[in-house]
Amino acid sequence: MGEEKKVIVFALGAEEYGVEVEKVRTIERMQPMTRVPKAPDFVKGVINLRGVVIPIINLRSRFGLEEQAISDASRIIIVSAGEFEVGLIVDSANDVIDLDTDNIDTPPEIVGGIKAKYLDGIARVGEERLLVLLNLEQVLNRDEILQLERLGE
Repeated sequence: MGEEKKVIVFALGAEEYGVEVEKVRTIERMQPMTRVPKAPDFVKGVINLRGVVIPIINLRSRFGLEEQAISDASRIIIVSAGEFEVGLIVDSANDVIDLDTDNIDTPPEIVGGIKAKYLDGIARVGEERLLVLLNLEQVLNRDEILQLERLGE
């Protein structure tokens, strides 16, 4: 048996994704955002969270998926990307689970329309369930991180 890895499970449509617990700062309900001029389309704005300005990204837009109306289940997952924090809008945040690293496979080239560069792997959970693990460094590439850092200033 491999190492245990704790992940937060969230959903975009019918697909389940995971991000390592260590990279998640908090999970928040949706809240009003301030739009930022000239920001990339997937950047929905910024929020002031306990005195810190945090850029908010719609993961559906980032991955080129069809946008969906915000619902009561929608959440903002605040993650740390290197030196700063960013919020990810997801359809719902469901669970925290332990994964055995032996059950994590290299991702195929494309999963649910999302390019493999955004993925860390595919985890098998039980008999039926697959979980797509995100590579946050690629979801927010270096140039975009620099651009987002400027939004927060």
